[in-house]
Amino acid sequence: MPDNILYTDLSAYYDLMCADIDYQAQSDTAHRLHQIFGNGGIGHLDLGCGTGPHIRHFIDRGYHCSGLDINQPMLDIAQQRCPEARFSQQDMCMFTVTEPVDVITCFLYSIHYSGDITKLKHCISSAHKALSANGVFCFNAVDKNKINNNSFTSHTATQGSNEFIFSSKWHYCGSGEQQALKLHIQKTTANTTQSWQDEHPMVAISFKELQNLLNPYFEVHIFEHDFQKLIPWNKESGNALFVCVKTAK
Repeated sequence: MPDNILYTDLSAYYDLMCADIDYQAQSDTAHRLHQIFGNGGIGHLDLGCGTGPHIRHFIDRGYHCSGLDINQPMLDIAQQRCPEARFSQQDMCMFTVTEPVDVITCFLYSIHYSGDITKLKHCISSAHKALSANGVFCFNAVDKNKINNNSFTSHTATQGSNEFIFSSKWHYCGSGEQQALKLHIQKTTANTTQSWQDEHPMVAISFKELQNLLNPYFEVHIFEHDFQKLIPWNKESGNALFVCVKTAK
């Protein structure tokens, strides 16, 4: 399958695929980090916004929100969920905004959809340009050197008469700047089972390399991947939360 086709074809099932994600906790954490490190403004942009659940929580907190995604079917659902927000179909690596925003979020490891280091650099530069002074860029990432190719997550969900099994895993070959997000979706209706498999090319990067890319643009703070409490990164975990404050550098 071409890149992202699975997400387009199954956009109506995307929320089921992400049913085990605590969007509220992620959004609350980003808000808290913005209050601690940011400028206190209420302009919010979500990169790779999907169907808009993070944006919904930000709107409910009083933010003026916008979102972008490369897949229009996702954006159509997001617009229904968040009619107050503005949405645009853009590549997160080369996006523009009509006016500066105060906080940019990019959760669900979507920063890795940049695909390669060059495009990731463009994404970081675009985020820096889009932020107002002392604005915050908040995202989660995975260190390529900590990936366990045998580890995967899986959950089941039901929609009407349909039963789903969703599975995903990271895979890194051990060298180079690309890793893969491997997805498997199984849908069973009565006695009929359909199955989709897809592999998305993702940028592979170590946290040290990522810090080096961010440092020219931001003051960088790294926390453990815990949306219940803020704990500084222990420098061993392979998943982390990055908080990047736009500086006058």
